[in-house]
Amino acid sequence: MTRPFVRTRRQALSEMLGLMGLLTCGALLAGQGGQTLAARPAGTTDGASSSRTRGDSAHVPPRSEGISALDRNLITAAAAGDLELVSRLLAAGASAQAVDERGRSALLTAVYNRRGEVAKALVLAGADVNRKDAEFNSPFLLAAATGQVDVVRLMLSHGADLASTDRYDGTALIAASQHGNVEVVKLLLQKGIAVDHVNQLGWTALLEAVILGDGSTRYEEIVQLLIDAGADANLADREGVTPTRHARERSYKSIVKILMRARGH
Repeated sequence: MTRPFVRTRRQALSEMLGLMGLLTCGALLAGQGGQTLAARPAGTTDGASSSRTRGDSAHVPPRSEGISALDRNLITAAAAGDLELVSRLLAAGASAQAVDERGRSALLTAVYNRRGEVAKALVLAGADVNRKDAEFNSPFLLAAATGQVDVVRLMLSHGADLASTDRYDGTALIAASQHGNVEVVKLLLQKGIAVDHVNQLGWTALLEAVILGDGSTRYEEIVQLLIDAGADANLADREGVTPTRHARERSYKSIVKILMRARGH
């Protein structure tokens, strides 16, 4: 009797990718279509990004008019975290620079889904760490915002642009400070990122750490790191409210003390 052929799980996946790459990728990234790097308070408008002049627009890809099955499969495999399949697809000629209809590369989808090992493989294969999707999210900015410190460290050694900004004109430091990512903040400050950059909301990294943070120990540490790096403790928001006043209004006593030691008022 002839023994029936049994497909392995990986063989089945490889076959299905060719037929269902678009559907699978869409499912894996469901709910992320409107995702931005930073959560913003209620009432903040997204319209500002449409009227601005961007200095780093070279990293924003044009809308894809078509993508090969091989490249689409790479993006899908990266989102799924299948390192072996990603390596095979790259070896077969898939491009680490290819983007889908939303401008998302395999590296960006890997970072979105926290696939650290896949992200590392793609960076080492030459993927652009600064390339942005249609929402101005780049792998570097997103990794900083989501606290993927090992990925950020690797990207900093592979051309990460410290001056790159998101849709709110916020740097990686602002995003990392907002989300309380202490180790990422340390890395960025060590690399000399601009500490007092002001985004479209009129906020610096220091203001975001106070306004959007929760006053916990990690935000206290970030405030201290920013002050030690030379952040202006009195650089106010558009309404003239300083970081110290914001901290007082929120009863963040330890942060108030840190700012007052830096002559904040």
